[in-house]
Amino acid sequence: MQPKITTIERHILEQQKRYPNATGEFTSLLYDLALAAKLIARETTRAGLAEIIGTADTANVYGEQQQKLDLFADEIIYKMNDHTERLCAMASEEHDELIPIPPRFGTGKYVLLYDPLDGSSNIDVNVSVGTIFAIHRKISTGPRGTLDDVLQPGRRLVAAGYIVYGSSTMMVYSTGQGVHGFTLDPGVGEFLLSHDDIRIPSPPKYYSTNQGNEKYWTHGVRRFTRWLQGIDGEGHRPLSHRYIGSMVSDFHRNLLRGGVFYYPGDMQDPEKPYGKMRLLFEAQALAFLVEQAGGYASDGVGPVLDIEPHTLHQRVPLFLGNRELVEQAETFIRQHDQEWIDAYLPYRNRQKTAV
Repeated sequence: MQPKITTIERHILEQQKRYPNATGEFTSLLYDLALAAKLIARETTRAGLAEIIGTADTANVYGEQQQKLDLFADEIIYKMNDHTERLCAMASEEHDELIPIPPRFGTGKYVLLYDPLDGSSNIDVNVSVGTIFAIHRKISTGPRGTLDDVLQPGRRLVAAGYIVYGSSTMMVYSTGQGVHGFTLDPGVGEFLLSHDDIRIPSPPKYYSTNQGNEKYWTHGVRRFTRWLQGIDGEGHRPLSHRYIGSMVSDFHRNLLRGGVFYYPGDMQDPEKPYGKMRLLFEAQALAFLVEQAGGYASDGVGPVLDIEPHTLHQRVPLFLGNRELVEQAETFIRQHDQEWIDAYLPYRNRQKTAV
């Protein structure tokens, strides 16, 4: 008997039947993201032939040089969702401000946050990149979305996911009922279910971090790294170091093989102890996914999903992977990094400006 073939559209519809409150509007939003992923995948795989690799003449809000594919992916996701009447607003890592729905179109009851192309600087050297997305329900009362709709803690997410563009294109998503992975079959142009109900394996195999920054790390993070290597602490099997530099790719490997990804805060600049990762465009979505897969995500002092965002482009330290590994990172930080904690907590607990 041939195995059952499940497309992403069929899977989303079957998931919807299990929940009476689910709507076709939400189902269509997820499928539109899958369609956007197909279009982006087409361009990433032929980037060297389409003269779309290399930098653009612009920088994003973080001062980073934008890649041509950054702008292409950002435009695709926006155009796929601006007119559907499913969203009240969007927010992208590549835009300084909230992206409103054009006045000529109606609005819906969801808000979409996305990093259009994580790790895009790796395109030129043919390394995997990815898209990250997260979906919140609208909480404001007006017809159009506001920052209040975006600045919600990750615990309120209704869905999150990512797409990896590599040797194959894979879309992984969760609506809060497990994590499911779909691989794009280019022959038929469909995402087919390939990884059902993903659980992060134990024992873990890998740790992923940019050790080129180790000289800036706090003492607790360095102790944690030595513990992962089996240098400090007894009875712990050393993990292998794997680091790609595209967070989606590093996270994807660890989700399937077990491990921990971390990009900590540091005291290189005491005024900026919060690290590099973007809370709304990167950390929330992956934290949601890893917890749905049985893991844990922390900023070093507590759950990422419990952080109350205060700005659109807020940064956050990030540790995510197998629960026992991330909790060990918290222990080392708690024991050795009080100076960093005292510098970071006022930023973490800052109140958002009224909007």
